[in-house]
Amino acid sequence: MTTPNPEPLPLTAILLVRDEEVNVESCLASIHGWCGEVLVVDSGSIDRTVELCRRYTDRIFFHPFEDSASQWTWALETLPITYEWVLPLDADHVVSGELRGDLARAVKDGSHAAYYSRHQYVFWGVPMRGFKQVGLRVFRKTAASVDPGERIDYKFRIQGRTGILKGMLYEYNRKELSLDFWMEKHHKFSSRIAVEEVLRSGSSGPSGLRGRVFGSPDERIAWMKSLWRRLPLFLRPLLYFGYRYFVRRGFLDGRVGFLYHFMQAFWYRTLIDIKIAGIRRQMETGGLSREQLRETLGK
Repeated sequence: MTTPNPEPLPLTAILLVRDEEVNVESCLASIHGWCGEVLVVDSGSIDRTVELCRRYTDRIFFHPFEDSASQWTWALETLPITYEWVLPLDADHVVSGELRGDLARAVKDGSHAAYYSRHQYVFWGVPMRGFKQVGLRVFRKTAASVDPGERIDYKFRIQGRTGILKGMLYEYNRKELSLDFWMEKHHKFSSRIAVEEVLRSGSSGPSGLRGRVFGSPDERIAWMKSLWRRLPLFLRPLLYFGYRYFVRRGFLDGRVGFLYHFMQAFWYRTLIDIKIAGIRRQMETGGLSREQLRETLGK
């Protein structure tokens, strides 16, 4: 366990929240005392989220939520950010002690524009080996912009050199202990991802991000997404399961791991393919245009 830093880091943590009372306190506790500034953006919580946030910071702002990209764009352009370095967080993130030490060294060194770190997703209390393993962790505000093409999640574009930290960030959404919540959330995601994939047909990656096998982690993901879109529908979920469960060693996650990877591939990814097939059929018969399809992303 890394010992606490003697003084707060010149680092601004930005946390986006809405109805996150079961998650937010663990996140804030993991950055309390060593992060120089904590800014919270709430988009209309009706539970105890804001009350819990006030235990750790009085820098709480309110802004209605449209999508993740718009919310982050507003945050970076509008919030009174004190420090050059920004640590973007979701309410279900927890910063490990090792990562805290890495961040201290990275900010002090200052030779890069941004750093990635290891990322561990936790489902029903079990770390998932088959999930994404690296994520963008901290960046200079002047070197980052929000990718407007990401409407489901968010992604930052970085100008400049990037490095990778060894410390771990944990993602554990306790609301997903309810499988009904998990399925409802992914049902909504599947509709938007299906629309985005149809609209992006033929592009190299989200918002034109160039995919490269040996590029940054985000460029590698863009390359994999480009490859994924060229695979046949309904074969993709099978390949997806095989990659995550066997290649990425998801089988080591036990029964919970099997449930998670099975649901990800044979429910969620299959549902996306079904919706893509339905959209394409509507467009082929003239019942849906690209303009009408694009409008659905704003709903």
